[in-house]
Amino acid sequence: MTAAFAIKTPLPDEPADGWQLVEQKTMYGGKRIAAGDELFLFDSENAGGRGLIARGVVVQAAVCAPRVGVPRQTPRVTLTVRRTATAARPLGRAVLRTFDRWDDGRPETELNFKLYRQATDKVVGLSEAAARWLADCFAEASE
Repeated sequence: MTAAFAIKTPLPDEPADGWQLVEQKTMYGGKRIAAGDELFLFDSENAGGRGLIARGVVVQAAVCAPRVGVPRQTPRVTLTVRRTATAARPLGRAVLRTFDRWDDGRPETELNFKLYRQATDKVVGLSEAAARWLADCFAEASE
């Protein structure tokens, strides 16, 4: 069974067919990402990006070895991702920032919490509801 994840990271070539994403931090279950999983890609607004740009499938996922001499470390992964769709409408911090009632159960709130509550670029695990909600951002592109 595949799972759904999101990544917020600088994406250097938006029109690319895929990406090699090296040593990405993981949070909120992101370290469980594996080949075959669905990945929603957010071009990091911390680095001048515009938020959600693509959906892809993880072709390869490798856990990175811990750095020597660093006592507390966030787990990291290196991913190879193939693009499967381009976002049909924008979605980023400006849209999600109003969803800040952390216990309301909305998929928009989950995304705001996991991606934008901390500025860190990262891979995060998604609930089924959040993945379905994000998939709607691609509906117009596939018609």
